[in-house]
Amino acid sequence: MAKRRRSFSASFKAKAALAACRGDKSTAQLASDYEVHAGQVTAWKKHLLAGAASLVEDGRGRKPDDGVADEQELYEQIGRLKMEVEWLKKKSAQLD
Repeated sequence: MAKRRRSFSASFKAKAALAACRGDKSTAQLASDYEVHAGQVTAWKKHLLAGAASLVEDGRGRKPDDGVADEQELYEQIGRLKMEVEWLKKKSAQLD
């Protein structure tokens, strides 16, 4: 019978990765403590370090892609409205 694959919670992975980042114990010792493969501890550590910047990222800044799309849409709307006003001016002049 095949052995069932274990799954670990995010908090468990975070604890193991933080312990690896601290450097108090070697990867082999941490793997033994957490009962996982040493390569898995290393992978969790790399994943933590790669995503650490997003934890302290300031979300208040403007996103350039959103502003460009909105600006383009507004210019198109202005152009349509200008054309409509000119058309209405011509039609009202014809009625007078």
